[in-house]
Amino acid sequence: MFCFALVDALAKFVALQYPANEITFFRMLFGLAPAFAMCMRGRPLRERLRTLDIRTQTLRALTLLAALGLFFAGLPYVPLSEAVAIVYAETLFVIVLAPLILNEALRGRDAAAAALGFVGVLLIVRPSSDQSAWYGPLLLILSAIFGALSIIQIKRFRPTDDSSAAVLYFTIIGALVSGISLLFAWRTPTAGALAVMVLLGILASAGQLLMTMAFRQANASALAPYNYTSIVWATIFGYVVWGETVGLVSSAGIALIVGSSISVAIRRKQAEGPLV
Repeated sequence: MFCFALVDALAKFVALQYPANEITFFRMLFGLAPAFAMCMRGRPLRERLRTLDIRTQTLRALTLLAALGLFFAGLPYVPLSEAVAIVYAETLFVIVLAPLILNEALRGRDAAAAALGFVGVLLIVRPSSDQSAWYGPLLLILSAIFGALSIIQIKRFRPTDDSSAAVLYFTIIGALVSGISLLFAWRTPTAGALAVMVLLGILASAGQLLMTMAFRQANASALAPYNYTSIVWATIFGYVVWGETVGLVSSAGIALIVGSSISVAIRRKQAEGPLV
């Protein structure tokens, strides 16, 4: 989560000057080398890729890529901590979408927690008649929806799917798709901006691998509370770098999103019991 928080801060820095698809492309491009390096140990890479469930991995890659691009696009319009909090509403969208896609049961307590979390999103966004004020939050909400779809795809991974190979596959697909998008929007980066994007790609790949490994090694419900530590880092980075502060209403919204998500994680952990 610390890696992802650094990625978010770096992305906001360059998103103020460069289009979101370009940032996404460089994040993928410079993430290829670390992703390949992560696959060099253990089984041969060809064998790892051959055992992947390509359909599920492709759906996951495309939904996660969409979530990433939409997040970068929304960053310039919203304080960093609020942007991260809105995107973390993806957990709440998982609650709503999982019964439709995975045929999971929707429990009343989960539905109530999701409703409270969505109230938190509204407190952060604070809808108004000004259409320009909606643009950034709308992009971030869409990012959260696609992020939820990518999480649902993780639940469909085969037991034989290799975490390192999954990260590499996502990075390759992301680089190809975002590379094609450069035909429609491009601005030649300066050396400094390019250096930031290099670091962004390396940190994002490291964070992606760590997250994928964590979800494969432990119960997702048990890990969920740790996700929200990145909001703390985002608040610190936003204040130090851009002088952003979080108001009382937004703080209440963030608390509702985090609190409702953690309550669902705790409830599911209790229902599923300890891991064997």
